[in-house]
Amino acid sequence: MVASASRYRCLYGSPISSLPPAPLRRSPRLFRNLATAVSDNSTTSPASRSRRPTSFSDKLEAGPSFSDFIVGGKGPRRRSGALGEIIEPEDEGAPLSHEDALELDGGHEGQTKGIRRAMVGPPGKQKEIIRLPEWLKTPIPTSDNFKKIKNDLRGLNLHTEARCPNISTCWGGTSKSQATATIMLMGDTCTRGCRFCSVKTSNRPPPLDPHEPEHTAEALSRWGLGYVVLTAVDRDDIADSGARHFADTIRKIKWKSPTMLVEALTGDFQGDTQLVREVAGSGLDVFAHNIETVETLTPQVRDRRASFRQSLKVLEAAKGARDRLITKTSMMLGLGETEEQMWDALRELRRANVDVVTFGQYMRPTKRHMKVEEYITPATFELWRQRALEMGFLYCASGPLVRSSYKAGEAFIENVLKKRASQVDTALAGTTRNFKTTV
Repeated sequence: MVASASRYRCLYGSPISSLPPAPLRRSPRLFRNLATAVSDNSTTSPASRSRRPTSFSDKLEAGPSFSDFIVGGKGPRRRSGALGEIIEPEDEGAPLSHEDALELDGGHEGQTKGIRRAMVGPPGKQKEIIRLPEWLKTPIPTSDNFKKIKNDLRGLNLHTEARCPNISTCWGGTSKSQATATIMLMGDTCTRGCRFCSVKTSNRPPPLDPHEPEHTAEALSRWGLGYVVLTAVDRDDIADSGARHFADTIRKIKWKSPTMLVEALTGDFQGDTQLVREVAGSGLDVFAHNIETVETLTPQVRDRRASFRQSLKVLEAAKGARDRLITKTSMMLGLGETEEQMWDALRELRRANVDVVTFGQYMRPTKRHMKVEEYITPATFELWRQRALEMGFLYCASGPLVRSSYKAGEAFIENVLKKRASQVDTALAGTTRNFKTTV
């Protein structure tokens, strides 16, 4: 009976509010100045104290961040824009790991040319790491020209190819006339989605900036460069694919800087040769359009709206618009192309009267892009350079870090154009003298 009464009082006794209050335990105070909660009795470790800045840190602060060159993340990111959904590349704040950046398609031992593995760490705790080949390493940009061009681009809301490995060499010439810049027109969002390109994509990108041609010409006139490359995203959402915008920019540059040489690296304008001729006839000095890879691999590498034959058609139309116009194209190696496929591509380019070709190593920008099939050695690049010259190309720049707007190629083309101009002046002077003698 006593036991049952005790059990009854326990189950149906007085409410909790009538019970004596329990002593409260004081929780530690939290601070929000760190990512995790820190109690009052915590002490600052020596590792958390700020270090003295070093010259290397200063160089990193002055130059672009590592994510400007190699980025990775958790997949494409979608956001709403003024005119529709914009699909951005993977989270640009998360760099690819060495394993992801160097991952080869297939993973066979015979495909890992140029890859170096090393063991790092104290004895007993060592781990294997993968390192880039020596020939793919570049210096941190630090020159005054680089800083000035970078600041002007930001101030005028212009875009450029920030992930180019040659940005230090091109922007950082020893003098303004030796520096080269690449400006990307028509925004930073493309309507196509090639599997090698890290540019943002959307089927409805923001409208064109009507002030961009004037701003671009103004920026270039400030820098006093000798050679500039104008490239652009594909704008299939515009009736003329942006051809008139491209041509207006070139005309304004030539008006403000008549001696500046202009190269236009264009899209295919959906194969419309009339639009190609409009850009080719706007006063530019070099017309460039990239075939990117061999014909067999084009469907896997490029957007479905692009094709190898359509690109050849564009290059032929540009050459037909102005016979003395230099035409140029570029190819990426390391995508799995064979030697015979390379020979076929070069023969087709010669039939289209292309003057300049460049070869460079494909580098995987993010995890959602194509994997690298092979890292091509510098000796192989040199071999293809010699083969291209023997086939009759005016010039060929070939190397692991060579890109379509490579400075060494531009310097050669600049000399060719100046030589042609001097020959024209000499011929005109001779004609004038003969006319005076006849009179």
